[in-house]
Amino acid sequence: MPVYALNLFDLAPNDDYLAYSRRSVAAVAKHGGVVTALGRLLDRFDDDPHVSARRLMIVVEWPSEAAFRAFLDDDELADLHPLRERGTDNYLWWLFEKLDDLRPLLRG
Repeated sequence: MPVYALNLFDLAPNDDYLAYSRRSVAAVAKHGGVVTALGRLLDRFDDDPHVSARRLMIVVEWPSEAAFRAFLDDDELADLHPLRERGTDNYLWWLFEKLDDLRPLLRG
């Protein structure tokens, strides 16, 4: 079953994310992932001062949770993940399962 990785972040003041982005598309594809959306924050509809809005968003579709975990655990990519970590600030990363219908969750 497909899963989606939602990435919300700001860029750090260095070139590490640029280096990450040059290699990440092939690394993600190696494990069956596909970037389905890229976005930049246009507006914020939450005025909670305790919540920091992230400026960038990426959604990656993975064929399964196992494929996503294989991407994270791939020894050949051990030097790639630190580029993402150092190249971003305020990073949030969540994994969502695909739902075909929300109604079963709303019952009962």
